[in-house]
Amino acid sequence: MPARDAIALAADLPLQQATSLYDRISPHVGIVKVGLSLFVEHGPLAVKAFADLGARVFLDLKLHDIPNTVELASARAAALGVSYLTVHASGGTDMLVAAVRGAESGAKTSGRAPPEILAVTVLTSMNSATFNEVVPSSEIDEQVDRLARVAVKANVGGLVCSAREVSRLRQMKSDLILCTPGIRPEGSAANDQSRVETPATAIASGATFLVIGRPIYAAIDPLDAARRIECEVQSALSA
Repeated sequence: MPARDAIALAADLPLQQATSLYDRISPHVGIVKVGLSLFVEHGPLAVKAFADLGARVFLDLKLHDIPNTVELASARAAALGVSYLTVHASGGTDMLVAAVRGAESGAKTSGRAPPEILAVTVLTSMNSATFNEVVPSSEIDEQVDRLARVAVKANVGGLVCSAREVSRLRQMKSDLILCTPGIRPEGSAANDQSRVETPATAIASGATFLVIGRPIYAAIDPLDAARRIECEVQSALSA
């Protein structure tokens, strides 16, 4: 796999600025993550803008609702031609199955390939203290494993998890797509992320692709930052 296909730009910027940035760094980055801010402001036009530039689009909406609602939303996302769509694993088996079913039906109706449904385990911004606020007397690793088992049973395409959990989850199902946010090159600020790792460590642990935002778009030279990350990923893939 080319290293650029293992890197997703978290495009948490105004749309015009984000598309301009991706146009510059696209030789080094193959995926664009369209998150809540862009999609709330621009809707499907945000997806189209990056698809027109040749990116595979990762629609990161983290759907979490009753199964019927999630199925309908998943079908609409599939019709847009996105490659990946996130849902919260904590929505349970019925909701996850509905998301997969919706993706397949929406893709069939529109003549597109269905997106891979990626189930979010525990947000990488959470540490033990914030996690225990919502799940008392439990450990993050235990919850990640529990939710991962539910998601695998529901036949999702993959998981969103910390790079620190990748090697363990890879043993659960060898062909899972494992998407890792919270990626920070050596020397980068963690910002609001808690469970972070470097690109090389994440790839060496078995991550499928990495989500990287501020270390690229907030860099003094985003093109050089993207190139350096691609080189680091390529070295890890070749090791």
